Order: sequence, then structure tokens, then C-alpha cells
Amino acid sequence: MNLSKQKNERKLFLAQRYFYAGFAFLPFVWAINAVWFYKEAFMTPPYAEQQDIKKYVIRSGFGAILWAAALIAWNIVFQTNRVAWGETGDDLSFVIPQGRP
Repeated sequence: MNLSKQKNERKLFLAQRYFYAGFAFLPFVWAINAVWFYKEAFMTPPYAEQQDIKKYVIRSGFGAILWAAALIAWNIVFQTNRVAWGETGDDLSFVIPQGRP
């Protein structure tokens, strides 16, 4: 979809929808929202709905970064402690590596 062909009210509606969709544990939607509407929020001439779009773009970007950081942190903790967690670590694994720890 080409955002330049959309009315400003529709752009705001879409940015708002994508922001709220991210709360359904879909942080990728937040990342898409932040990237897709970035130019519209920060680089186009000002219009009435732009402030609200900017708010959703900033919050979506922050949410996506926060989710990415949490996912990376969990991955590091899990990879370094899986063997020490014993059976619980094995239960959390999809593939249990063969060999010595």
C-alpha cells in the first residue's frame, strides 16, 4: 500500500491499529509500524494527524526494541544455563544436543 495515496485520517487509523496489534505479543508489527510510518511522522510537512502518528511510531519503535532486547537476553541466559538447569532445561529445548555438556 502506498501511504501517499491515503488520507491523513486513514494513516492515523493504520498507525494506531498496528500499535495496538503489537500488544497481542506481536512485536514484529511494532517494528513494521515504526519503519513504515517513520517518513510520514518525521519527514513530511506538518498536518493535523501527524503528532498522533509520531506518538505511535515512537512507542512502536520503543516496544519493538524492548521486545528484541528481552528476546536476546532470554536467549543468552538459556543458552548459557540450559545444562545447569538439568531436566527443566531439557524440557524447554526443542532439540536436545547429543554428547557431553
